[in-house]
Amino acid sequence: MSAELFLEIGAEEIPAGFIPVALADLERLLRKEFDSAQIGYGAIRTFGTPRRLAIAIDAVVIEQPTRRSEAMGPARHIAFDADGQPTKAAIGFARGQGVDVADLKIVTTDKGEYICAEKEEVGRKTVELLPELLPKMIAALPFRKSMRWKDLEVRFARPLHWIVALFDGEVVPFTYGNLTSGNHSRGHRFLAPQEFCVSSANDYLSAAEKHFVIADIARRKARIKEQVAAIAAAEGAHLLENEELLDEVTNLVEFPVALAGGFDPEFLKLPRELLITSMREHQRYFSLIAADGKLLPRFITIANNQVDDPAVIVRGNERVIRPRLSDAMFFWEKDQQTPLANRLDALKNVVYQRQLGTSFEKVLRFKTIAAELAERFEPAAKALTERASELAKCDLESNMVYEFPELQGVMGREYALLEGEDPRVARAIFEHYLPVEAGGELPSDNVGAFVSLADKIDTLCGCFGVGLIPTGSADPYALRRTAIGILSIILDRGYSLSIPELVARAVAQLAAKLTRPATEVQADVIEFIRLRLVNLLTGQGYAQDVVDAVLCAAFDDVTDAVKRVKALAQMKTRDDFEALAVAFKRVVNIIKDGVVTEVNPKLFEKPSEQKLLTALEAVENRCATATRSADYTAALRTIATLREPVDDFFAAVMVMAEDEKVKANRLALLTRVAGLFAKIADFTRLSI
Repeated sequence: MSAELFLEIGAEEIPAGFIPVALADLERLLRKEFDSAQIGYGAIRTFGTPRRLAIAIDAVVIEQPTRRSEAMGPARHIAFDADGQPTKAAIGFARGQGVDVADLKIVTTDKGEYICAEKEEVGRKTVELLPELLPKMIAALPFRKSMRWKDLEVRFARPLHWIVALFDGEVVPFTYGNLTSGNHSRGHRFLAPQEFCVSSANDYLSAAEKHFVIADIARRKARIKEQVAAIAAAEGAHLLENEELLDEVTNLVEFPVALAGGFDPEFLKLPRELLITSMREHQRYFSLIAADGKLLPRFITIANNQVDDPAVIVRGNERVIRPRLSDAMFFWEKDQQTPLANRLDALKNVVYQRQLGTSFEKVLRFKTIAAELAERFEPAAKALTERASELAKCDLESNMVYEFPELQGVMGREYALLEGEDPRVARAIFEHYLPVEAGGELPSDNVGAFVSLADKIDTLCGCFGVGLIPTGSADPYALRRTAIGILSIILDRGYSLSIPELVARAVAQLAAKLTRPATEVQADVIEFIRLRLVNLLTGQGYAQDVVDAVLCAAFDDVTDAVKRVKALAQMKTRDDFEALAVAFKRVVNIIKDGVVTEVNPKLFEKPSEQKLLTALEAVENRCATATRSADYTAALRTIATLREPVDDFFAAVMVMAEDEKVKANRLALLTRVAGLFAKIADFTRLSI
C-alpha cells in the first residue's frame, strides 16, 4: 500500500533567485532520505512562490520492507570446542548480533566452515519515520544566504511562519523552531491572508488558487505569458522577450496581474539598451517594440495584486520610472562631456586584480596582442584594432556603467559613435566582451575578434599565472567560459592560429606579474584550452575516441584540428574502417619510436616490401597535396589505399629479422607509413 506525502514550508518573501534552487534541493534531499531509509515512492512535484516552498510525493509506501541479513562469525573450529559446545567466541558473537547461540548456523565457504547469524529486521511504518525525517531535511536545505530570527537556533532563507505536513491526508506531527506542523496553509498576503485547510496536494493547489495563490510555477509562468501577449497585441506592439526576466518575475509574485504603462517619449533619445536595462533592472518591466524593431514608450509590469482600479497601480509605476529614466538621461548627458579617450588614464586607478595590476596595465597588454593578431590576419585594420583596444575599457569610468555595470561595452560603443570614432572601433568596444555565454553571439568583425581574443587570453594566462586556477565546480573568474569564448571566436572566424604561440605571447606580456614559472603556466593554460575543446567537440556529438585521437596527435591550430576531427569521424563510418585501423595500429605498435632513415630497396627480400614502398611513394605525394589544402577527408581516403599492401607486407615478412640491416630497413619503411597519419590522428587511441 502507498499514500501521498505533502509538505509546505511557509515563509516571509524568499528572493526570486533562491526559489528554483531551493525546490531542486528539497526534492534531492527527500529522495536521499527516502532512498537511505528504503522507503519506496513515485512521482514528485514541487511548487513554489515567494512565500512558500512545497513538495508532493505520490505512492510513498506505508512501511519499510522487512530486511533479512547475514553476519559471518568466526570459523566453526573456533566457535565450538571438540565436544560441540559453544566457546566464548561463539557466545560473544551471538550476543553482539542479538541472537541466541542456538540460532547460529553453520555455512560452508571457500575458506571452510564458519558460523553465521541470520537476522530479520521488521520495517518501521513510514508515518513513524516522517516526524524524524522531515525536520532534518528542512534544516539541511542550503541557501546562498540564510538567517536566524527571534532567539531560535534554526536557520532558513527567511523567517518561517507555517508548516503543512500531511501523509495520507493526516498531519505528520513535528516541530521546527517555534512552529508545529499542521494542515493549514495561508492565502495571498493582501487578497486573502486567512488560513485554509489542506487535505492533499491537488486540494492544496485548488484551495490556494481560490485564495489568490497560484502555487504551480509553470502555471503561473504561463499565465504571465498569456497576459503580456494579450497586452502587446492590444497595444499593436511586439513583446521584447526575455526568458530570464520572465522566470524572475514568475518567482516574485503569487497572483500575477499584467498591466501596461508608459513613459515620456522624450526618453527615447537614450540608447535602446539603456532604456531596456533601466526598466528591467530597476522595475522588472517588459519592454514593447514596434514592427520595425524600434522601442516604444510603453512597458508591461507584473503586479502581485488585483485592485478595483488598475490605473492606480499603473500611475504608481509611471511615477517611479520617470525619475529612474531622468537619472539615466542625466548620466548620459554628463558622460558625453568627457571623451572616452580621456578616461583611459583614469584606469590607472582601477584595480583589475590585486596581483595582476590595474585595468590600464591590462589594456596595454592586450593592445599589443590584438595588434599582432591584426597584423597577421588583417594588416589594414591594425590601427583600428589598437584604437579599439585603447577605448575598450574606458566606459568603466563612466557614470552610466557605474550605475549599470551590465552596460559595459554597450555604453562604450554608443559614446564612441557619438564622438565620431570609426564604426568598426565602436562595434569592437561592444563585441570584445562577446560571447557572454556558451553558444552566445560572437564578434561580427575582425577588429572586435582581435580585441576579444587578446583580452581573453590575457585574462586566462594572468589568472593561471598567479595561481587563480579553477578547481572542481569553483570557477570564480569564469575561466572555463573564457577559454570556450577563445575557441568559439577562432573557429567562427576560421583563423589558422597557434594556441601555444598565442599563450606564450600572453605569458611573456605578464612576465612581471607571474608567481609561477612561465613554462608551467603555458603548459597548464594550453591543456586547459585543449580540454575545453574536447568538451566542445564531444558536446557536438563527436565520439570521445575520435576527438582524443586527433587532439593527441596535434593540438596547435584549433581550426585545423576540428577539420581533422570531422574527417576522421566521417572515415570511421566506413565499413572497412575497423580493419584499416587495426592495420595502422599494428604499424605503430611495431615501430614504437620509429627508425628515421632512408629506405634502401636493395635490402628488400620479398616482393611485398617493394610493393608497399611503391604504393607509399604514390600515396605520400597525393596525401601531401591534400594536407596542404587541409582536405583531410581526401588525405585519409588516400592513406586508406595502403591497407592492402600493408596487410600483404605483414603476411609475407618478419619485420624483426635477424639481419639488423634488413630489420632497420623494414622499420624505416613502416615509420614512413606511420608518418602519413601521425599528424592527422593517433590511431592507437581509437576504439575498435
